[in-house]
Amino acid sequence: MPAFAQDYVPPLRQMRGMWIASVVNINWPSKPGLTADEQKAEFVAWLDVAVQRKLNSVFVQIRPTADAFWPSPFEPWSQYLTGTQGQDPGYDPLGFAVEETHKRGLAFHAWFNPYRVSMQADPAKLHPDHPGRKHPDWILPFGGKLYYNPGLPEVRKFCQDAMMDAITRYDIDGLHFDDYFYPTNTTAFDDSATFAKYGAGFPDLATWRRNNVDLMVQEMQQRVLAAKPEIAWGISPSGIWRNKASDPLGSDTNGGQSYDSLHADTRGWVKKGWLDYIAPQLYWYMGQPPADYSKLVPWWSDVASGTNTLLWIGQAAYKAGDPAQAAQWQAPGELSAHLTLNRDHPEISGDIWYNANDVKVDRIGSITTAVNDHYQRPALAPVLPRLAGGEPPRRPVLAYALRKPGGVEVRAVATGRDEPFQFAIFRFGGQASSGDFADARHLVAVVPGDRQVRWTDPDGKRGDHYYVVAVDRANRTSKPSNGFRVI
Repeated sequence: MPAFAQDYVPPLRQMRGMWIASVVNINWPSKPGLTADEQKAEFVAWLDVAVQRKLNSVFVQIRPTADAFWPSPFEPWSQYLTGTQGQDPGYDPLGFAVEETHKRGLAFHAWFNPYRVSMQADPAKLHPDHPGRKHPDWILPFGGKLYYNPGLPEVRKFCQDAMMDAITRYDIDGLHFDDYFYPTNTTAFDDSATFAKYGAGFPDLATWRRNNVDLMVQEMQQRVLAAKPEIAWGISPSGIWRNKASDPLGSDTNGGQSYDSLHADTRGWVKKGWLDYIAPQLYWYMGQPPADYSKLVPWWSDVASGTNTLLWIGQAAYKAGDPAQAAQWQAPGELSAHLTLNRDHPEISGDIWYNANDVKVDRIGSITTAVNDHYQRPALAPVLPRLAGGEPPRRPVLAYALRKPGGVEVRAVATGRDEPFQFAIFRFGGQASSGDFADARHLVAVVPGDRQVRWTDPDGKRGDHYYVVAVDRANRTSKPSNGFRVI
């Protein structure tokens, strides 16, 4: 089956993201103790990977373990920067990362882990000024790690305050949670005293825990809307809400259930409208017996249908070509087939790849295959439904489209007061009508915004018609510019 069917119309808008993980130095920085210049060079190299793979967004982990990749008044500098928690890395990693990301016309989503405090279990090894040292009653050990206790109202508020500090101080495009909420459903995570204090009115511990996570999600939405309503707020949960055997509303699967094990009612958040998007981690191959990708995609599509919550799919780039994985993951076309299936579900408006290193190394050519099959055209990131009605950017002016050595040079000029975030450049064989800009069939480039931009189309030729559309930070688009015919 050809991945790029003849009647397929490439979408104008599609989330194309990748996760850049910092916990235990998975991606960036690649090891603790690199110089500031080395860390900067590494991050820029990750952005180069995103551009090369035709992505439009990065999801960067800036609070991996109740610490910070920025000078936070709430939590210490991350140990993954220098090797020592609380040690100043000599620059502002978050400020640098946001600026460099935007220079390339990419969106920056700040990825936070809400409750994890440490990857080891000894509170004495935390920085002396760490909130967990100042408030030992806030933290609980489990499984060789430390966690903030989600049942404490003061913990919930503190975690929100710590994350909102980055949101309000930096020019980021999104606030993103991963799938770590409560660590488990066992009593070994001993919050019994907290339940005794705050659990009145709840039938059992699990219901109370779910309510605590619900409050974190709902309150986070309210705080984002109040402080910075133009950014996206979403979560990438584990891929199974509940199995059908546990709940008739569940999926036809037999795997770990976020509702029960992590106390995360992921389906409920979508139905209640608490998220701008949800990005379930569907890290299974098509046909996998306990959890089949091709069964979970329609299930999640049905959950998102009729809501204002966008659906993006977390893709397991890390499994493709890994010799330890099943035979299906040794097929270069497995991930591409996932995206082909997604096309049958219009509720899905994109994908996020885990993780950046796997997107880069491209074992067995699986990423190249997916990019070649599905990312032939550029794509703008989706517009959040709640922002779709906002004022679009002003129509730009296309100053010229001239043949020069190397192709056709296009020069566009912004006309509005605000500088566009991007310019989308379209090329047609003749004059275009307004409906021709609704998809990406004629979209040849998305370039970073400025007051004016020059871009050279290596495939441009005499007789081509060019148009330019301005794009704002919410991904809203202007009316097309005047057309310019190459002579």
